[in-house]
Parts: sequence; C-alpha cells; structure tokens
Amino acid sequence: MKGSIQKKGSIYYAVIPIGGKRKWYKGGDTKKDAQRILTEKLFEIDAGTYKEIPKTTFKEFAEFWLNSYVEGNLKPSTAKGYRDIVKKNLSHFDGRVLSEITTGQLQAYVTRRLRLVSAKTVCNDTMVMKLLFRHARKWGYLKLNPAEDVDRPKLKGTEVEILEPHELKQLLEKTDQRYQTAFLTAFLTGLRAGELWALKWSDIDWSSGKLFVRRSVWKGGFQTPKTRKSVRKVDMPQQLIQALKRWKLASPVGELDLVFPGIKGGTANHVNVMNRQFYPALRRAGLRQVSFHSLRHSNASMRIQGGQNIKYISEQLGHSTIRITLDIYGHLFNDVNFTKQQVELLESSFESVRNPLENTPKSQVNDLTPRIQLIENIEGNIGGGIRI
Repeated sequence: MKGSIQKKGSIYYAVIPIGGKRKWYKGGDTKKDAQRILTEKLFEIDAGTYKEIPKTTFKEFAEFWLNSYVEGNLKPSTAKGYRDIVKKNLSHFDGRVLSEITTGQLQAYVTRRLRLVSAKTVCNDTMVMKLLFRHARKWGYLKLNPAEDVDRPKLKGTEVEILEPHELKQLLEKTDQRYQTAFLTAFLTGLRAGELWALKWSDIDWSSGKLFVRRSVWKGGFQTPKTRKSVRKVDMPQQLIQALKRWKLASPVGELDLVFPGIKGGTANHVNVMNRQFYPALRRAGLRQVSFHSLRHSNASMRIQGGQNIKYISEQLGHSTIRITLDIYGHLFNDVNFTKQQVELLESSFESVRNPLENTPKSQVNDLTPRIQLIENIEGNIGGGIRI
C-alpha cells in the first residue's frame, strides 16, 4: 500500500487510502513531519497492528473520563477535586482535538499557570492532567501520551507552622470546654481534621492505649481515609488516655458513637469549629492565627524532637511513604537541638556496645515523654479537668 504527502495551507499531511477512503493525518509544519507519520501508518498496516484512533475533543474525552473512571474509583472528595481541576483549569484545552495536543502545549500551559497560582496548585493540575492522558492512551484514544514528559514545577520547601506545648496550654485555657479535649487529641495524635471528627468511641482500645483511624468525615458523611496508609493505629500518651476517659463521662451520648460530635449530635462541621471555636480561642490567647492543621504539624515536630524513628513517625501520621514525611518535615531534622540529641544517642549506643551492662539507652521508638513532659509539668487544671 502506498500513501502520499499533501499540503493544505502551511500544514503537511500524510494521506493513506483505507477502506476505499482517503485518511488524512496531520504531520506538521514540515514535509519531514508528515513523512514520519506516513511511514508509521504504513508500517502498522503492513504489520496488522493498525488501529483507527477515535477523533474526539479534549472536552468530550475529559467528561467521559470523569464519569467512567473518576466518579466510580475515587473517594467523593477526591473526585470533586479532580472534576474541579478539569472543568475550571484544564478547560483551556476543551476545544482542541485530543490526539493533536502536544507535549509542548501542555508544558506551555504549566508555565503560564505558574505565573498566576502557586506551584502546589500547578502540581495538582499536572497530576490530574497526566492521569487523564495516561488513560486516554490506555483506552485507545491516543497512540502516545503527550503528558508523559511534561515536567512538574518544583516545590520550594515551606516552613510549617507549629504550636509549642506552652502555646497549646494558652490555647486550651481560652477554648470552650466542649472542644478542649478535641484540640488536645489533635495535638497529641496528629490526626487530620476529618479523621478527628470521624473518631468513634469504639475506635479506642483503652487496654493497649491505641486509637484506630478507620474513616474520615467529608460534607457531613463518612468516607475512607485519605490513603491506604491512613487507615492505621495511633499510640496514645497516658495523658491523652486520661483526658479522653474524663471526656467520655462528660460528653453527650449520640447514635453515631462519635467521640467529638457536633452540637446537634451529628458529625462536627469543621468550618464552623474553626470560625467559632479555634480562631477565636487563638485570638483570646494572644497567639498568631495558625491553621488547624498546625496541630498535626506540632505533633510531628514533637515526635522528631523526641527522637522517634522516621518510619514510626510516618506510620503514626498516616503518610503513604516516608518520602512524604521527609518532604514536609525534613527541615526539622536539621534543627541544632535535634542534631545534638542524635549525637548524644549515638554516643549512648556506642557506650552500650562497649559495655552492655552499662549505659543501656531507653528505647524512644514509641516514647513522646521528653516533649510531653513539658506539657505535664505545667501546673494547673483547665476547664473540665484537662491537665496539661
């Protein structure tokens, strides 16, 4: 079978007679581009591997992908995020034929977006873009994936905001009694907000001192946690166990068995808790305004300063990989006090190797005592008896 090269305007096309009709394939601005396409198509026909690529627009495939893959395979919160990115951001490509979108065009989009929004936002867009085009190739809508070689923007390390133990004390002193234990739990466990509000009394094992993260709250309903590793068991310090036991006696009983229910007994509305409780308490305490997620960051900081193993920290926080833990909190490992502590631990370990009967170091893998002791040593009772 033979084909030909045709030019329309400034564009060269590879033209091949198939099934009594002539198929036109866009080559590019040069005759060499069209010749390459022609050679590829003729080879596929001779090898019996030729397959006609459906001609569809980006908008048409994106809608098909959202309905066929995203809605049925991802959590509702994740699916909504993907849909928003496709509809609001990637709509830049809506009118283009999917198979004619190039790597250069996608990279140019990434560059333009970086001038308008943060690198983290562009990374999210790029992740969705790559997944969409990967499925387009797998499902036969593309021969090659133009998004495969698109470079994600590099994220600059950002300082995470944390509250020190004495600042937590100030916060709890100015917090409504109903929410004191909730904020303390977030601080001492590192639970995400959705995980905290979804926690049930049946998730707490008093005998082992562990709580189990099994679900998360989103828009008033329950869903699976963020990732597979987010389903986990978290070790509780003795101080928290006692605080939760006191709260159990004082907390309202509800059908959902929630540890921290909303005012009406259902799931707590995180936005309302932030605006009506958390932020006002920070202001009353004279503290800077930080996000609720800072309580999780504070927990990670305490663990690092306490010398806990990085793998253990990652598991307790529910990160999918240790790399994520290091990406977020790596700068804390460079802290002068932390470095000094690690040297002391090394020296202690070396001494124990020289003489196993002397200087046996206490394991710190599951021990937050060094930092939590700072909290427990603060005198005074707060509100409903939470001692910090």
